[in-house]
Amino acid sequence: MAKLKKLLTNLNPQKIANMKVAALCFLAAATFWVLNALNKDNYNTVVDYPIEIVFDDTEFMPVEELPSRIKIEINGNGWDLLRKYFKINESPFLIEINNPSTKNYILTSELRRTLAENLTPSVLVSMVTDTIKFNIDKIVTRKVKIEIDTTSTTLAQNFRLGSSINIDPPFVDIKGPTSVLQELEGVLKVNLGEDKINKEFNKLIPLTLPSAYTDFLTLEDESVQVKFEVFQMLEGNKRLKIKMLNFPKNVSLAQEPANIIMSYFIDERKVAELSEYEFEAILNYNNRDREDSTIFVEVKPKPVFLEKIKFEPEVLKLKYDKP
Repeated sequence: MAKLKKLLTNLNPQKIANMKVAALCFLAAATFWVLNALNKDNYNTVVDYPIEIVFDDTEFMPVEELPSRIKIEINGNGWDLLRKYFKINESPFLIEINNPSTKNYILTSELRRTLAENLTPSVLVSMVTDTIKFNIDKIVTRKVKIEIDTTSTTLAQNFRLGSSINIDPPFVDIKGPTSVLQELEGVLKVNLGEDKINKEFNKLIPLTLPSAYTDFLTLEDESVQVKFEVFQMLEGNKRLKIKMLNFPKNVSLAQEPANIIMSYFIDERKVAELSEYEFEAILNYNNRDREDSTIFVEVKPKPVFLEKIKFEPEVLKLKYDKP
């Protein structure tokens, strides 16, 4: 760079003027050559020619981006080919399809004659792209079932559903292309917008489509009414008397507790019924573990409304006396 500056400073004004003239002459000659070349005919080139697939968009919808160009080889005047190559003021070639859901492609050979007419004054030499593929579905309306999305922690800890979930309306209409509707498999999941629910639920829930489908599907209903009841499972414990069954005279417990503690969870609606039962901790010798000489605790009676029953101790060791 320093050498170039030194060279330019050493040039006198006359030499600089001569260089400018030479540069202008070169530019003029190049321009004349280009213009002369563009005015000539019989050039061949491959271009991406714009197309537009036309169909009844009230009856059909594309589920993938439609092709917008095809490759063709053309022959013609340099100016015309230059304009087509750089896509200057080119109107797309319209391809009209009457029932696009029955066929997902069209052969470019079927378009050759009409496309050749559209290219005038250029001449169509060949179709480089042989097939135009598209994915257009018929638009239909289908009823889908509304279900509650329970992937999150919907109910509070130790709470259960106390009734069936009532959804009104239970089915809604969704409009869109057939293949996209099939992906829903007839179900639309609804998020309640709440978690850790611990009381009766009765709300109007807005309906929304999964983000992947919003560009294709339309909901006919905006919301559904969701109702259900809940109940709490209460934690409790009881001291149980021990009842030993089928024990031989020479068998006893290695360490006999005064009583056994039973812990459990109970439906809050059944608490009053608990007083109707007399519970016992049953140790049945016939159900012992013969390998390690232990016996598990059982409880009787065992009402269905008791859950997560545990005992302390849960396993007792047997002791065998010599006869």
